[in-house]
Amino acid sequence: MSTMNISLPESLKVFVDEQVNERGYSTSSEYVRELIRKDQDRLQLRSLLLTGAASAPAEPVSPAYFDGLRKRVQQAQAAGSRAKP
Repeated sequence: MSTMNISLPESLKVFVDEQVNERGYSTSSEYVRELIRKDQDRLQLRSLLLTGAASAPAEPVSPAYFDGLRKRVQQAQAAGSRAKP
C-alpha cells in the first residue's frame, strides 16, 4: 500500500475527525479511502448512464418481461437457498 500525505485546513481536519468518531472508522485514512471508493463508484455509474443515454433506443418492455425477470430471480434465490448447508 502506498502512502499519501495531504494538508487540510483546520476546519476540514475537525470535520474528518468528527466523521471518524461518529461513523465508526478506525482512522482518518479509512474514511478517506471510503470517500475515494464512493467517488469511483459514482464516476462509473455516471459513465454507464451516459453510455446508455447515447445508445440507440431499445424495444419497450412489456409486463411479460417483468414476469420473466421475477421468475428468474425467484429461481436463482431458490437455487441459492438449496446450496446453503
